[in-house]
Amino acid sequence: MPTFSQFDRRGYACVDVRTGYGEWSATYERTVEDVMDLALLDRLATPDWSGARRAADLGCGTGRTAAWLRSRGVIAIDGVDLTPPMLALARRRGAHDRLIEADATDTGLPGGGYDLAVSCLMDEHLADLAPLYAEAARLTRPGGLFVLVGYHPHFMMMSGMPTHYRDGTGTPRAITTHLHLIGEQVAAGLAAGWSLIEMRENVVDESWLEVKPRWGDFLGHPFTFALVWQRGPATVS
Repeated sequence: MPTFSQFDRRGYACVDVRTGYGEWSATYERTVEDVMDLALLDRLATPDWSGARRAADLGCGTGRTAAWLRSRGVIAIDGVDLTPPMLALARRRGAHDRLIEADATDTGLPGGGYDLAVSCLMDEHLADLAPLYAEAARLTRPGGLFVLVGYHPHFMMMSGMPTHYRDGTGTPRAITTHLHLIGEQVAAGLAAGWSLIEMRENVVDESWLEVKPRWGDFLGHPFTFALVWQRGPATVS
């Protein structure tokens, strides 16, 4: 399989996830736009968000996803993140019932207790996808859903852009980024017992250019993707 290093055009100094998101937390809310992920969640047709009594937010970050889920009627949400400064921002936002400092692939949350697991814009930091899909399967009840929004491998390869931010001195830093083809996502999900029931891709369009005016060269290219998985045999046609 290809690796991101084959396509990297930025050559930024790279830091680990905990360090990177700890430093990025100060400006994260000003640099990550809703068109990247929340707009894609809006387009999903299969999840019954309001029917989810309890959700697990894996790699919850500042709580953006949880706030969106609350606005769609999800009753209770537990969040897990590796980075204390991000958890502090999520705690301030107040969209979670419980917040835990832990790895998204080994959360310590009770098994089988969730109708929904969600992971947004974090899987590119995992060298291996299998543990994430396995943990989501452990957490959810039979028939429950796992919704993953990821950084599109096409965009990584075409743009050579890692997940990155600027530190307190203004120096750009990359956070450890792994390239996972869509086929790897499908293989990991199927191996964990999931059934794929929906997929969407988020293409850079004119609405993107309103918030990212310098991205004209990327017009028409997919930036993120969403996969909706159901635990066990699919019941949605």
